[in-house]
Parts: sequence; structure tokens; C-alpha cells
Amino acid sequence: MLRLTDIKLPLDHADEALTAAICTKLGVPRDAWRDYTVFRRGYDARKRGAIVLIYTLDVDVVDEAALLARHANDSHVQPTPDTTYHFVAKAPAKIAHRPVVIGFGPCGLFAGLILAQMGFRPIILDRGKEVRERTKDTWDLWRKRNLHPESNVQFGEGGAGTFSDGKLHSQIRDPLHHGRKVLTEFVKASAPEEILYVSKPHIGTFRLVTMVENMRATIESLGGEIRFSQRVDDLLIDTDTAGERHVRGVTLASGEQLRADHVVLALGHSARDTFEMLHARGVYLEAKPFSIGFRIEHPQSVIDRARFGPQAGHPILGAADYKLVHHCKGSHAGNGRSVYSFCMCPGGTVVAATSEPGRVVTNGMSQYSRNERNANAAVVVGIEPSDFVPFDGRLENGQPSPLAGIALQRALESHAYVLGGESYSAPAQLVGDFLAGRPSREFGDVQPSYQPGVTLGSLDSALPDYAIAAIREALPAFERQIRGYAMSDAILTGVETRTSSPVRIKRDNDSLQSLNTRGLYPAGEGAGYAGGILSAAVDGIKVAEALALSMAES
Repeated sequence: MLRLTDIKLPLDHADEALTAAICTKLGVPRDAWRDYTVFRRGYDARKRGAIVLIYTLDVDVVDEAALLARHANDSHVQPTPDTTYHFVAKAPAKIAHRPVVIGFGPCGLFAGLILAQMGFRPIILDRGKEVRERTKDTWDLWRKRNLHPESNVQFGEGGAGTFSDGKLHSQIRDPLHHGRKVLTEFVKASAPEEILYVSKPHIGTFRLVTMVENMRATIESLGGEIRFSQRVDDLLIDTDTAGERHVRGVTLASGEQLRADHVVLALGHSARDTFEMLHARGVYLEAKPFSIGFRIEHPQSVIDRARFGPQAGHPILGAADYKLVHHCKGSHAGNGRSVYSFCMCPGGTVVAATSEPGRVVTNGMSQYSRNERNANAAVVVGIEPSDFVPFDGRLENGQPSPLAGIALQRALESHAYVLGGESYSAPAQLVGDFLAGRPSREFGDVQPSYQPGVTLGSLDSALPDYAIAAIREALPAFERQIRGYAMSDAILTGVETRTSSPVRIKRDNDSLQSLNTRGLYPAGEGAGYAGGILSAAVDGIKVAEALALSMAES
């Protein structure tokens, strides 16, 4: 099997064009190969009106050795790599204590699945509810302003990724093709097969709900156990005669203790009370950079025209997305910082994503169809641990407290709650007014999608001055890349504070265990090792493999 890359064809090519392209690329007649499959299909939209599709094809050829020799100097003709997933261990016949996975988002889901498939019968604990009950609780905030602190966008089966665009692409290095395992399992769980080959696959919230349920059933059929509404409030830790710390189990909010020598921390980025517990228990944490900003909404048609020109609306292209970055150069406190778009949701909505009472947080979400009127994305500014000090001045070994980023998040989210009217409405401002430095009084052509509602005014106090200055500089720069981006009627909604975890639970590079607590496996986005559904799921697989090898050898 040969893999052909960088095969370019017009957007509206005929089906037989792929056959001709294979023959041309290999320099052979049709009878020199048997069949082909599309491994990936993307597009190049740099020339509006002349968008081309770019294919990666796996071709079953008659004489592979001869064709490889003929194309020895062509990097676009190579053997097809083996992307089949291979399990690294098998559970021993007797296990003294089953492994525990804390959290059932993408990372915990795949850590649990892989452990179950290897026979380890994991116990998975999630502080939230199963996904359909969780969905009802989430809508209760969006429709009736009733927050459920243990069941919301952040907490519950499927994790924060359930209420998102469902993006399944990442820029992580993946030499073992773990990402392919993730996509394959998603397809088994009822995801559309196109996620296996489109360059930017996505699923959307409604489909994610059913997929998560199907994967839960698979884990249970393999002997795994999932317990919902089971918040972990403490760790059981022993110290041996050599002074080395070992995890020995967990204590639940109910007071029940579970014995375990291997515990995966797949917490997600919003488990603030758990971070505080870990810090109190002496688990090594450090403050981590992240980003803060606003959600911006435009008519999706504006983005489509700017990106695709006359080919906007083509069914293969779908709703257009974008990725923008600006490095500030102005003579203000934001100078030197980067402003970038994050978690862009074509044809989606801005959603209320808080998990704590009296705070407002925004996020973005799309359905599989991506057919809502507005496009939205976060426009965020990178911040460093030194920026956290005004919000939590405690220093530990001369460095900002590992929890200082949480203090910053809480302060901004609490102020956003006040600016929104203390009713879970979010503060908002028109882009034209934001750039002019005047409060907004009425909407223009763009209607905000955030529920339960927005309160117009000024966002100047919603973020630190340097962040406001940086975003003001960036928006006109983004306009130069996407015409209409700085349109006066576009809506900014605040605040976006949970772009990634504010802490890193550091781990050893080889064993993937906590630096100072053996048997504890920090994983995924909450531990600072992933960002998004796919990378979190891949990290869950890696940690499950490390844990399985440890248990199999002991």
C-alpha cells in the first residue's frame, strides 16, 4: 500500500479525476493498481474563487517495491504507515486494587476505555451527572438562570468538550497514531465516518451526547465501572521509609474511601477545588500561562465571503472558520503580547460556561450542521504567572503561588457577573463602540446568541488594562486579514477565562507519574498536558498505557 500526498484537484472535480490523478502521480496505467481510499481531504482557500482540494490517498498497488524504487526521491510517494492501534499490556489474572480514573471528559473517557480494553476494569469517578441529566441542568442555566455547581458545561459525563464545536483536530506530535485510535473509536460510537478523512473533523454537541453514552456502555461491558455524582475530596497518601510518597486511594465527598495504588487525574481545567486539595496535600503543582479575553460574533455569511469568496456556500467547504494571531507593537501595556483567535465555532452560539455561583464565563458551541446565523470565536491575550500576582500575592519559593491563576480567573468572572447585572447575563459591547472607547446602548445588525442574555455597556473594566489595549490593537489588524472582522455591529461578550488550565500538575516524562507522588498520573487539559478534545483523548491513552505497564510489571 502506498500513500500519495499533496494531490490537488479543483473543488468541483469529477469522481474519475482521482483515478486519473493517481495514474499521473505514479506514472502507471490503471491496471497497475487495484483500489484506493481517501486518508485525508483538505482544501487550500488562499486564492478566493480558485479553491482547490488537497488529498492524501492510500493506494493498493500491484508492485509496491518497483513503484517505491521509481519514486525514491519523491517525498509524496511513500509506504502507507501502520496506524493500527496496538495494546501495550494485558491485565494480570489477579489485580489487588483496580485503577481509579478521576474525571470522565475526553481524557478520562479514553484512559478508562483503553484500561478496560486491556482488562484492568477501571473505576471511573465523575463529580457531575450522566450526559443527558447534565444536559438538562446546563439548559436550566441557559434558559432559567439556575446554576447547578456540580452539573454544568464544565462538570459531567463527556467533560467541557460535550458543549463545544466538537473539533477533532490538533497540532500535537503523534508518532504512534493515537489520534487515529481516538477517531476510530468515535466512529464505532456513532460519529460520522467522514471524521476519519476530512482535514478538520468536528462532531457537534448533539452527536457527542450519543457517542459518549455508547462509549460508556462499551467500558461497562468490559468490566469497567462509572460512578456519577462522586466528587473526590481527598487523596490517601503514604510515605515510605525512603521518604517517597505513594497514592493509596481517594476519599469521596460522601466520606467513602476507595483503595487504589494507581489513580489518573483527568480533572479538566475547571476543577478548582480539586487543585486546591492537591496543593494542600503536597502534590507538585505550578502556575501555568493561559489566555483571557472575550467572545466575538459576526454573521457567518461575512466570514464565508471573506474566506471563500464566490465559492462560499459550497457543500464541501461548509461554514468557514479562521485562525488569527497578532503580535502587539503599540506603545501601551499590551506591547509584546500576542492576541489570537481561539476555539472558533462556525455557525454556532456563545454559551454560559460558569461552574461557580456568582460568576460569568463564556465559551463557544456548534452543532454538527453549523447552521446557526453567527460565527463566534474567543479573542484572547496570552498572560504569564507574573500577571497573576496582583490577584494573589503569595509567593512560594520566590514564584507566584500555583493557585494564583485561579484567583485571577475568579476575580474577572465575578466582575463580569456584576457588569452583566448579577443575573448570569453577560456584559457585552459592539466592536465599533469598543474601538471608539464608548459604551454600547443598542444592538445593530448582529444579535448576540449568548443565553440567558447580555447587558450592553463598556467592557473596559472587564479585563486588565493591558489586555484591553492589546485587543483594541488586534481587531483592526484582524480586519486586514478578514474583511468585516472589525465591523461596527459585531458583538464582544465577556469574559473568556478558561482557555486552558491555570495550573500544571507536573509529571515525570518517562513514567508519566506525578513528580513527587508515585501512582498518581496527571493527565489531559486539567493537568496542563492537552488542549481540546483530541489532544486530551490522546493524552488519556498515553497515561493509560503507562499505568497499565506499571501494573503489569508489579
